[in-house]
Amino acid sequence: MADPHPHTAAARSAKLEQAETLGIDPAFIDRLVEQFYAKVRADSVLGPIFAARIADWPPHLARMKQFWGTILRGDGGFSGNPMALHAAIPGIERFHFRRWLVLFEATLRELETDPAATGLVAARAHAIADSLLTGIRIHRDGRRDLQALKGLSHA
Repeated sequence: MADPHPHTAAARSAKLEQAETLGIDPAFIDRLVEQFYAKVRADSVLGPIFAARIADWPPHLARMKQFWGTILRGDGGFSGNPMALHAAIPGIERFHFRRWLVLFEATLRELETDPAATGLVAARAHAIADSLLTGIRIHRDGRRDLQALKGLSHA
């Protein structure tokens, strides 16, 4: 059966080709997720937030590998609503996302084999963090002033 949305199939194919060219394969995603969440679990800021919500880490890590596989390669099979999950965390603020990005980028630098891959993955992480924070603020705080919320990497 033909794909009802050929442009979607073409976009997925291009994303996968770009990822493969940069060495962003399933093994890279496995290492990224495992090393990053080891840092998160040990972190004094983020560790307690995750510990309060995740009792069984292997399923969470598998889900995060699906998420990043979808984000980076278009092949992770992830479905879900990260916005709702993050919006339900009381007290989550911009500094939490900044800390998340610091740990994420440190992990990327440790794994780096191609600066272009590091740049691509970091840019996608920043876009996700910005989107989640904006959505949380709108959902939780009812804020519609998007200029005030804009850009974790710029504030």
